[in-house]
Amino acid sequence: MFIQTEQTPNPATLKFLPGRDVLGRGAADFTSREDAVRSPLAQRLFEIDGIAGVFLGGDFVTITKTDAKDWFLLKPSILGVIMEHFTADRPVLLSDAGDGHAAAASEDDDEIVEQIKELLDTRVRPSVAQDGGDITFQGFEKGVVYLAMKGACSGCPSSTATLKHGIENMLRHYIPEVVEVRAVQ
Repeated sequence: MFIQTEQTPNPATLKFLPGRDVLGRGAADFTSREDAVRSPLAQRLFEIDGIAGVFLGGDFVTITKTDAKDWFLLKPSILGVIMEHFTADRPVLLSDAGDGHAAAASEDDDEIVEQIKELLDTRVRPSVAQDGGDITFQGFEKGVVYLAMKGACSGCPSSTATLKHGIENMLRHYIPEVVEVRAVQ
């Protein structure tokens, strides 16, 4: 098994591509070992000293490190855990409930919210995933769209610019009712 690594815009985060589906659809974001109880893979990765976050995407694993550790020390251990996990054909998640994909439209959504979610799913999420992250819709109120950045995008120095100059401008262009985009935790 060959696992590729890619840098992300966030220097504290690396993207690992095992060459196979990780989640297939959706995403899961874990910020602690306790948070990762439904993911055997994430729990194993948190056993490595210096891991601050694990984000699982369709075909990648994004790891965020603490400031105290260097990548050249962490990378071999991370690669070993990921390789051993997939080689042993262990499950990534223990259940598929709550896959973290908050952007799916529901029956209660009004037309504007459905348009926002559709644009996020088709135009934003694929490019954010290329950087090892995800973006989820959290709400729309009085012209303000609330979004949460996950994975490599959470805490990334360029995430504010992505939200304000990229996503906000695009949503305002297609949906006149949108006046602002704000990040939520």
